Amino acid sequence: MHDYHAPADLLKDRVILVTGAGDGIGRAAALGFARLGATIILVGKTVEKLEQVYDQIEREGGAQPAIVPLNLETASALEYRNIADSLNQEFGRLDGLLLNAAILGDMRPLEFYPVDLFEKVMKVNVNAQFLLVRHLMPLLRQSDQGSIIFTTSSVGRVGRANWGAYAISKFATEGMMQTLADETRNNSTIKVNCINPGATRTRMRASAYPAEDPATVCPPEAVLNLYFYLMGKDSAGVTGQSLDAQPK
Repeated sequence: MHDYHAPADLLKDRVILVTGAGDGIGRAAALGFARLGATIILVGKTVEKLEQVYDQIEREGGAQPAIVPLNLETASALEYRNIADSLNQEFGRLDGLLLNAAILGDMRPLEFYPVDLFEKVMKVNVNAQFLLVRHLMPLLRQSDQGSIIFTTSSVGRVGRANWGAYAISKFATEGMMQTLADETRNNSTIKVNCINPGATRTRMRASAYPAEDPATVCPPEAVLNLYFYLMGKDSAGVTGQSLDAQPK
């Protein structure tokens, strides 16, 4: 999978929603999916960043994307429902969902973790994913092969001191993926998986490791092969897996 070479038309005419599409891995994935033919729904809270991705897709000759401003910390259930209704009216289906957006929170022991920050991390990293899945599943069921990709982390598989709410949110993400994969395994064309991108040159990585030289960490564009594989038709039948984007 790490050596996967995506065909140039792998995602032609597919409709894919990407959260956190304005920066980091979300931005790289949105651009990568668009280059393979997909129509991208760009979701994020900073419109200026989304517009920059939109403009780049258009400059490269990709299908016209759509921008959906959404603050995952404050969004109501009605906003999620409205997004689903709008996508249904515009496209009638959704072929892919990359749940990439997340926040780090603080690096400190749970004993001293601020309650309000813990709740904020859970709302962005866990609750928002549930609400998107909850309201977008009917659209994903309209696809001949839908794909949901959650974003996990090594600290969501084995607990690590001082990673606090972020680590706990990634354990919850793994559980959400496994639950949804099991629910859709036998009676659906939808595949559900997790990707751990590993050490990647992003703002979140820099916040967690401020002393690290960014030049020693691979850029987001270098970890996309697995995203392409799981989003495309060549991974038909692959579901319920938590996979690493970078070989060990």
